[in-house]
Amino acid sequence: MNSVTKHALTGISIALCLVSQAAWADQLSDIQKRGTLVCGTLGTSDPFSFADQATREVKGYDVDFCNAIGKSLGVKTELKLLAVEARIPELNQGRVDIVIANLGFTPQRAEQIDYSHQYFVSQQKVMARTADGYKKLSDLAGKQVSATKGSTSESAVREKIPTATVVTFQDPPTAFMALMQNKVNAFALSELSLIKFQTQVAAQTPMSIIPESLMPEPWGVGVKKGEAPLLKAVNDQLDAMEKSGEAAKIYAKWLGADSPYKAPREFVIAPIPR
Repeated sequence: MNSVTKHALTGISIALCLVSQAAWADQLSDIQKRGTLVCGTLGTSDPFSFADQATREVKGYDVDFCNAIGKSLGVKTELKLLAVEARIPELNQGRVDIVIANLGFTPQRAEQIDYSHQYFVSQQKVMARTADGYKKLSDLAGKQVSATKGSTSESAVREKIPTATVVTFQDPPTAFMALMQNKVNAFALSELSLIKFQTQVAAQTPMSIIPESLMPEPWGVGVKKGEAPLLKAVNDQLDAMEKSGEAAKIYAKWLGADSPYKAPREFVIAPIPR
């Protein structure tokens, strides 16, 4: 074998090695090399992810989980604020590493992304002006209900109240404002977020939450399909937070007895039922 042939074969071997390394590269390794976890969150959903009025810092239940996962990976956490309908596209296009943004599980979404264990379970409900006297979901047949565009609240209203007209908006505050301005008859969202809006306007416009639930909704951390090491690392951290009590402390901080919601924690971190 002459020297030219040897050099050619050596070059081919190096190229194949580089291709093999690229093929086996994974997002978890990329995050750790970069030193930053880009976490997609909403920034408009109090108490899960919202801007503090005094400091403009984004904080909340979801943000605390973003930070805990980043810390467990040994990297800094960078928050990227997303619109509801942009959560899955931004994840799949690689603009964020994970999504912790009120991301309710649905079989359709699970075909597009992978879900971690549930870190929260929400009841999706509907709120209306108390004066209008709506007591059950069937009272909203043929009425207009606002919801956040691309949310499970939107799809749940379409399924549970099929004759209602769903009017969608870019974020929950705008959808709620439509109710306040009498542009719609009701507003669909997670129960705890509805309680927050209800409390804010109690003196001005009394609101009532219809007791019947549209659906229970487990929330998971969204991870791009095929990123098994990253998904495992996220699940391991969530399990560790449940075992240590850190997850319960975060819940108590934002949603527990000393919060405006005073809601008992009626779930544990666990695989999402399929």
